[in-house]
Amino acid sequence: MTHSGRSRRTVIKSIGVAATAGMLGGPVQAATAVPIEGEIWSSEYWAKKGDIPLWMFRKRIGAPKPGESARPVVFFVHGSSVTSRVFDLTIPGKGEYSLLNTFARYGFDCWTMDHENYGKSGRTSGNADIASGVEDLKAAAEVIARETGQTRYHFVGESSGALRAGAYAMAAPERIDRLVCAAFTYKGEGSPTLAKRAEQLAHYRTHNMRKRDRDMIRSIATRDKPGTSDPAVIEALADVEMQFGDQIPTGTYLDMTANLPVVHPEKVLAPVLLVRGEYDGIAAVPDLEEFFNKLPNGDRQFIILPSTAHSVALAINRELFWHVTRGFLTMPTPIAT
Repeated sequence: MTHSGRSRRTVIKSIGVAATAGMLGGPVQAATAVPIEGEIWSSEYWAKKGDIPLWMFRKRIGAPKPGESARPVVFFVHGSSVTSRVFDLTIPGKGEYSLLNTFARYGFDCWTMDHENYGKSGRTSGNADIASGVEDLKAAAEVIARETGQTRYHFVGESSGALRAGAYAMAAPERIDRLVCAAFTYKGEGSPTLAKRAEQLAHYRTHNMRKRDRDMIRSIATRDKPGTSDPAVIEALADVEMQFGDQIPTGTYLDMTANLPVVHPEKVLAPVLLVRGEYDGIAAVPDLEEFFNKLPNGDRQFIILPSTAHSVALAINRELFWHVTRGFLTMPTPIAT
């Protein structure tokens, strides 16, 4: 029910990136997302980063079949204080809250993973910083290539997951089709949340884990603008997250309070969609505008979602996020290049 079509990117046109376009091989074939009806199929996988096992999860409509047309792969990258469950919540009576289900129905082959020291993935003495997350994604890409036969994927990251995805886009441009960065932070300037977190900088420098209890998870929905997320949904998120304990790595908090920028726009060659909630206390508009204006690819968008805070995936207005993300990932092939 899907078909192959020409890539949305033909040639990256901007000063200083012609050589990279040559490296990427210019035009490539890409799968096209077509809405599909049917039962959602899922499977678990394991990637290996050295000796560290990394848990991966996949959803799509129907099990893979030999000889079928490829579906575009979209990989969801989680943030600092949650696992990949944030993308696949089931909450009776509250409507659809699973991004994996939603995009599977749109015709995508959906993947996600727990980063090192998160969820079901291996535990180490590391702090799971952004650089570590990039290595996780490199390992994950090998699994996806093996299972799908594809080598380019869409990436959708939220919060520090957007930083992980953006840093990966710099490190492995040949793997990136389109990049969606939600609740992204460039330099962190003008962020009251990051200023508050910086008060704990000494702890982040000397400890690889931090407290992540139920109240902390609740604060994700209340710290910026109460009423932008359903409290019952956040309680459901806390229920599934607390099964993994009340400790979470400090690495992304350290990066976001002391080491920004970790993603340099000049080195992100893929088409980029920046998504910000109107009331986001981390991603300030001027900060994102500066990043947006420095992106070399003319295929880029910056969208602000109304009545939404930092968490766009679990917002009451989450369908706005679905809409803009789907639209960006299914952009027609440009005719004039």
